[in-house]
Amino acid sequence: MKKYWRESWAVAQRILTELFRRRRSLISWMMFPALILALNGLITAERVDTTVRQAFEVAAPPTLVGAALFFSCLGGGVATVVSEREQQTLKRLFLSPLSGVSYFLGIFLAHSVIGLGQTLVIFAIATFAGATFPNASWLLAILIILLSILAYVGLGFMLGTQFARRTEDVSALIAAFGVPLMVLGGAFLPISLFPDSLLEIAKFNPIYHMTEALSNALLSTDQSFQENGHHFWFLLVFAVLMVGVGWISYRRMLAQERQL
Repeated sequence: MKKYWRESWAVAQRILTELFRRRRSLISWMMFPALILALNGLITAERVDTTVRQAFEVAAPPTLVGAALFFSCLGGGVATVVSEREQQTLKRLFLSPLSGVSYFLGIFLAHSVIGLGQTLVIFAIATFAGATFPNASWLLAILIILLSILAYVGLGFMLGTQFARRTEDVSALIAAFGVPLMVLGGAFLPISLFPDSLLEIAKFNPIYHMTEALSNALLSTDQSFQENGHHFWFLLVFAVLMVGVGWISYRRMLAQERQL
């Protein structure tokens, strides 16, 4: 177990070190959720006729799991896998005793650190705007955030290994695949504004369940899962499924790289 942890943390440190060297990417990943939260909060306060404090409480959960973690963990995960292939890093890993499990966990740890930073930024801004989350179940909220990161990283492995071959493919893939899902997931518009036809489609969107699960954990007075627990269970199943799919895709990529 110590071996896996040591190797995983070494992979995570390498990824984070490269990120800190590219300060533009780091600043962008911090600015993006801050700007989206500010826009969502102000628009919600104006259109829904509520206070700024309540608007930022409503806007924080979908901004975090629907937009911020999507780009940093899914988009970043795809970019990491593609850049590793382009730089021939994977071939060098074949010569080392690093296991595939440690590599996968290392990428998850790295993006968990990034996601934690974005979480702190979002809740700091929401708190500055007056949000308090008095009925929040914080342990459940943290679990939902971690499951969302896990789901995004697993999906990023699958997309990065199967559909993206060059760094240029990442932006097009994320734009075509991600933006519609984010809109249907409530990342930019409150789900309460959706017509019934879009709500029926949104039920098949994992981002919708992420935003609803986190919103319920932070805002709902009922923590018993009796009414809204299905969002959490959908997210749990989806996260486990994405880890499995990502792991299979990773093994297939390794087999292909060894043949080249």
